[in-house]
Amino acid sequence: MNRELYGKVIFDLSKPGRRGYYMSPAGCEDAISSIPSGLMRQRPLRLPEVDEPAVVRHYTNMSTNNFGVDTGFYPLGSCTMKYNPKINEEMASLGEFAGLHPFQPIFSVQGALKAYHELQGLLSEIGGMSEFTLNPYAGAHGELTGLMVIRAYHDSRNDKARVKVIVPDSAHGTNPASAAVAGLQVKSLPDGTVDVEALRPLLDETVAAVMMTNPNTVGIFEHNIPVIAEMVHACGALLYYDGANLNPMLGVARPGDMGFDVMHINLHKTFSTPHGGGGPGSGPVGVRAGLEEFLPNPRVKVVEHEGQKLYYLTDEESSLGRISSWLGNFAVELRALAYILSLGKEGLKMAGPLATLNANYIKESLRDLYLLPIDRVCKHEFVFDGLVDKSTGITTLNIAKRLLDHGFHAPTIYFPLLFHESLMIEPTETESIETLDSFIEVMRDIAREARETPDVVKDAPHLTPVRKPDDTAAALNPVVTYFQLQQA
Repeated sequence: MNRELYGKVIFDLSKPGRRGYYMSPAGCEDAISSIPSGLMRQRPLRLPEVDEPAVVRHYTNMSTNNFGVDTGFYPLGSCTMKYNPKINEEMASLGEFAGLHPFQPIFSVQGALKAYHELQGLLSEIGGMSEFTLNPYAGAHGELTGLMVIRAYHDSRNDKARVKVIVPDSAHGTNPASAAVAGLQVKSLPDGTVDVEALRPLLDETVAAVMMTNPNTVGIFEHNIPVIAEMVHACGALLYYDGANLNPMLGVARPGDMGFDVMHINLHKTFSTPHGGGGPGSGPVGVRAGLEEFLPNPRVKVVEHEGQKLYYLTDEESSLGRISSWLGNFAVELRALAYILSLGKEGLKMAGPLATLNANYIKESLRDLYLLPIDRVCKHEFVFDGLVDKSTGITTLNIAKRLLDHGFHAPTIYFPLLFHESLMIEPTETESIETLDSFIEVMRDIAREARETPDVVKDAPHLTPVRKPDDTAAALNPVVTYFQLQQA
């Protein structure tokens, strides 16, 4: 640990007898005496003895070492780490929403149900679907739910032979796992965009669905979707749209219009919720007409009564059942609703083209120094295969760590697995040309360093609180407490 840069940790500031808060034991004797002796602590906690300002400053300083979209450019390919307007956070934290309890009577939560129902309708319009459920908690959870809808549909027709899901290698990475969890067999397709002729012989009476991500994981638009949809439907299967890369499609194309039957949307990507560190998330699932009855319970419905709309919950017998508690991650749903209403139709229509413009601008500005394995116009993201000049042994990992010294979060690295040194970059639509130019300049400077002073890049990062760790040792033997650090 670099103490000069990082500052003293809270245990270094500890002094015997120092404290920031005191609570008199008076009045607590009865409570203490009622605790069984076997549960009583035999020795004091190993906690630092510090004053309150020291505690506040310690945790404030710690927070500044976290990287996020509010502190810098976060070009994490496949994850759409766009800026999150603070109005969304304010709406989600309103006491009238945040203080609700799921067991409240229906009449007391009409506003929340209205928000849920309106978001359902907006997502249906954006996706070209008949109806959405917001109940799934995450993208992969949405995939699983969508596949369960597909299984329920085939089961309702007594079509038990359909046990296979075809997943192109260029689809989103969680698709095969979701299919396996849904009890379906996975059949893969070769790399790149989907080859219609390679797909054709795989389509038979055993296929339940074909899962596709469009644009796909390398940022290329799958232009044969109408033909693929016709082929899939002709064999009795359904076409599933993974919405992980929906961002560049906003206002430009709708999955339902392309022929997809079921889709999920990552609200925490496309519709603006901070999702670093594994959460929070939301993966609403939409279906075309004729599949609504299989959506999970509970369902939010609306009726007209004396000139007013009343919202209520139903449990449908034809439903696949419950896949979450109540109505999903409501706070994320509120953020998405605020985002959509703030941008409006015209604003949403600008998001996709701007995301595409930004990605192609970076790609074309760096292609002379970074290897571009797919030389086509991309959509929201693209993939480099490391440096063009690999003579000095600089890897994608080295480049990613050197970026940290310049205040940029690294892009996604070593994914997709199609290329040995994948560097996957997604700038999103929310970044200005000044930010993009600064990133381009740093990337070009790293390429120069790799050629002229490669050790500078190999030994990076130099300016972060934790310098260059042994990655293997850090994973196998992590140091997670101050006392371990002292012993080390």
